[in-house]
Amino acid sequence: MSDGVSLVAETDMGGRPRRGGRQARVSERAGPMPDALRPIRPGIEGGRYRPLTDADVARIHAAALDVLAEIGLADAIPSCIEVTTAVGAVYGADGRLRFPRAVVEDTLAKAARHFPLYAQDPRHDMEPWGRKVYFGTAGAAVHIIDPVTGDYRDTTTRDLYDIARVVDACDNIHFFQRTNVCRELPNPEEMDFNTCYAAVSGTTKHVGSSWVHPRHLEMSLEMLHMIAGGEAKWRERPFVSQSNCFVVPPLKFAEDACRCLEVAVRGGMPVLLLSAGQAGATAPASLAGTLVQAIAECLAGLVYVNAIKPGAPAIFGPWPFVSDLRTGAMSGGSPEQALLSAALGQMGQFYDLTLGTASGMTDAKMLDAQSGMEKAYNHALVGNAGANLVYESAGMHASLLCFCIESLVVDNDLIGAVQRTMRGITVDDESISIDTIRATCIGGPGHYLGSDQTMRLMQRDYVYPAIGDRWSPNEWTSRGRPNYVGRATARTRALLDGHFPSHIPAEVDAAIRARFPVRLPREAMAKG
Repeated sequence: MSDGVSLVAETDMGGRPRRGGRQARVSERAGPMPDALRPIRPGIEGGRYRPLTDADVARIHAAALDVLAEIGLADAIPSCIEVTTAVGAVYGADGRLRFPRAVVEDTLAKAARHFPLYAQDPRHDMEPWGRKVYFGTAGAAVHIIDPVTGDYRDTTTRDLYDIARVVDACDNIHFFQRTNVCRELPNPEEMDFNTCYAAVSGTTKHVGSSWVHPRHLEMSLEMLHMIAGGEAKWRERPFVSQSNCFVVPPLKFAEDACRCLEVAVRGGMPVLLLSAGQAGATAPASLAGTLVQAIAECLAGLVYVNAIKPGAPAIFGPWPFVSDLRTGAMSGGSPEQALLSAALGQMGQFYDLTLGTASGMTDAKMLDAQSGMEKAYNHALVGNAGANLVYESAGMHASLLCFCIESLVVDNDLIGAVQRTMRGITVDDESISIDTIRATCIGGPGHYLGSDQTMRLMQRDYVYPAIGDRWSPNEWTSRGRPNYVGRATARTRALLDGHFPSHIPAEVDAAIRARFPVRLPREAMAKG
């Protein structure tokens, strides 16, 4: 990161050489900065980019209400029918559960708002409401790719733990949702439990995970109670949320996911109500139609959650994907994906609900120029639209089929740059700079290099990449012409070799291992 300051001249305002100037500034920048002085931080507000007009937003909302009242959802489980009809939903002879407009509006009036998402370390607690934006991971990748050789292999529990450790050390990746499938664990119960265990062991940030059976979730809740110090303490600060695909688009409930949803809501776990239709396949090819269907499905989920427990924390999760209509394959890096996710950021602000959606699902198969291009324009639009929780934002490749650990540190840089664009330009008496211009041009050195304002703002207003290089060609050559992937690989290896979180006390971990089928070896969780 120190290389970002190399263009500051080694002179004072009078043009005299500065004694140890560059090295002093490098050392100063290397030290920890107070949050108030950082140019970027978790929860920077977006909202400057608005792909929809206010009239568009209102029309999409009205259409979603029409879909719920007139078409409804199929395949509701008995307990869903029971709780939702008790608050006014209508179960028809055709087997579809419909939601009259008044039922949805009542739910929107009482739904939880402005709830924090807690972390094991309170420093990483999030406040995802309004236009505040947080970036995190997600996914169910089945392959890990080597960025040098391009070789793919199956993902494992150890990969999940290692990814969580790297995320724990990346300042600009604010939460960790499960990234990959533990493919060496064929037993679904063990896979679900160990996914949650590896995630909460690898990071102190907020964690998201998923479960395929209620009993698997109940086991994980018992573990989480042990880590929290009891059920009451867990309920005070639930640091894990459930990613729940409660619908199978178009407009059908998913039975097992709904049963897990009910356990999570009653267990005090925040729920991400995830609707993942694919435009042109399981959602309309029209982007507006895809938005309508996704909003309708998530509104139905919101009624469901609040019928179980009014005011339960639920993340509004319309998460539609895009098809390449030439082949029908998913295209996670497309500009249409960026538009959909950005538009959903606006919809979340319309409802004043915590909204989670996806960005960064590049179609590129490895860490390359296509990956950087697709992630950059997706993140720039979605972040600047103000989506509260941006999932899939780091590490994913091949439209969610593959994960690259080295991409985490690259995407950490990219997200930091996007956050800086979200912060915008400060315009006040100081930043207008008339006094600085006067002092520089009248009797001054004729340049601003090394001025008091420059030195002050180099930390407060400027972001410097950790992986990207800003060297001159000569300096780059003198350093051995290092390439981008090589630098990312070296940084990742340093983190994996040196960062082993130890926030769960050894005695608690031993008790968990004695009680549950933990499959991550203890020796994989300690240096050396």
